[in-house]
Amino acid sequence: MRKFYVLAIIFFVSTNIFSQDQKAKAILDKLANKTKTYKTIKSEFVFKLENKEDDVSDTYKGTVWIKGNKYRVDLMGSIVYFDGKTQYTYLKESNEVNISEPDGEDDDVLNPSKIFTMYNKNFKYKFVSDKFENTRALQTVDLFPKDLEKEYSRVRLKIDKTKNQIFEIKQYGKDGNYYTIRITKFTPNVKLSDTFFNFNKAKYPGVEVNDMR
Repeated sequence: MRKFYVLAIIFFVSTNIFSQDQKAKAILDKLANKTKTYKTIKSEFVFKLENKEDDVSDTYKGTVWIKGNKYRVDLMGSIVYFDGKTQYTYLKESNEVNISEPDGEDDDVLNPSKIFTMYNKNFKYKFVSDKFENTRALQTVDLFPKDLEKEYSRVRLKIDKTKNQIFEIKQYGKDGNYYTIRITKFTPNVKLSDTFFNFNKAKYPGVEVNDMR
């Protein structure tokens, strides 16, 4: 933390930080309230993995469907089905599926069912900016996990101010890996049945099942 030698400056800076936090909260509350009005979400996105030290920069396109706490993700040669309790990760190339039961208390920022309403009591937040980027009005907020044991130090949200929707999420890993999800198409309230989020073994003849529960 910076050292300031004049009390007036300290007071000014601390007051300014407090106001930024309140502004961040207002932005996040507005986003969460808007998202709660959607019954379902379909979102196309670009997923990017970067590690500057290892000179890694990989980009993939994907699609996620969300209904309540259920989700389905098609990304990087796999399809992940989550029916609200059990997760099925189907690997297209090897025709196998891994079955697991994720921790319901997990607040992983890349969890599809929480990706649009991820901020909660487990994060501190700070307003960063409100400006145009490539003709798009974006509000930027940084989130910091209160649990210092998390594998990431910070998450940066960029929110489309006009649409009141997440435009980009960037997670800064402590291991040097940066994960970015940029939304390219957002479609709320698409018609999705509950069975859409179930893994149907019959649709994958000869699939190898690895039950890891």
